[in-house]
Amino acid sequence: MSGNVLISPELISRLEHAERVGVFTGAGMSAESGVPTFRGEEGIWKKFKPEELANFDAFMRNPGLVWEWYNHRKQLIGGITPNAGHYALAAMESRHRLFSIATQNIDNLHQRAGSKTIHELHGNIGRNYCTGCGTYYAEEQLALLGDVPKSNSCRGLIRPDVVWFGEMLPAGEWDAAVRAAERSDIYFSIGTSAVVYPAASLPILAKSAGAYVVEINIERTDFSRHADEVLPGKSGEILPHLLAQYARPTISSVETH
Repeated sequence: MSGNVLISPELISRLEHAERVGVFTGAGMSAESGVPTFRGEEGIWKKFKPEELANFDAFMRNPGLVWEWYNHRKQLIGGITPNAGHYALAAMESRHRLFSIATQNIDNLHQRAGSKTIHELHGNIGRNYCTGCGTYYAEEQLALLGDVPKSNSCRGLIRPDVVWFGEMLPAGEWDAAVRAAERSDIYFSIGTSAVVYPAASLPILAKSAGAYVVEINIERTDFSRHADEVLPGKSGEILPHLLAQYARPTISSVETH
C-alpha cells in the first residue's frame, strides 16, 4: 500500500455505521488510470493551452479545430480503463443507504466501474448536444455527421456536453452534489487539489454540516488542514484497502435476509 498509510479505527467504525456517504473526485483519480491532463502533451496539441480550446468563443471561431481536439481526447480516453479505486467506490455504494459521487472528471470511468449515483459537475465527454435546439446526439450518431457535426433538425453546431471555461456548472448536478455533501455522515475528497471553485467548496460544505471528512490525495492541499483525516497516497491503493477493512454488509444482502 502506498506509503504504508494508516487508516484510523475511527474511520473504520464510522464507515461500518454510516448511512449516508458522499464522495468528491478530481483529476488525480483519473490520472491514476492514465488519463492525461492535456497540459504539456506532445504533438500538435502542445502548441495550445486547454483554455484556448475549451471555451465557447474558440468553438464558434473554429469548431473544426475544437472537434479535432475532443476527438483526439475521446480516442485516448477510450483506451483507458477504470482503476481499483473506481471499482472500490462502486462496491462501497451497495454498502450504504445513500451514496453518491460528485466528480469533476468527464471521462465516464465511474460509470464504467459500476457506480450508479454520479453528479457530473463538468459534464461528460461521451455526450454531445446541439447549440441551437439542444438535441442530444450519441457518439454513433455523431460519427455520421462529419468533422464539424450539425443538428439534423436546426443545422446548429453540435458541441461536446462538457463545461468549458467561463461557463456555469449544470444547475441540477450542482444542486444534487450540494445536497449530498450537506447530508453526508462521511465525505471523501479524492484526487483533487481543491482549488477550483465552486466545486472545491463541497468538502467544506460537508464539514460545516457535521460530516467526518476524509481526504485522499498524493500530496497535501489547501483543504488538508480542514479534513478530519488525511490519507496520503493513490486512491487506487487506499480505497480497496479501506473497503476491505470494514465489514458492513451490502444493502442487497440486508434486504434479502
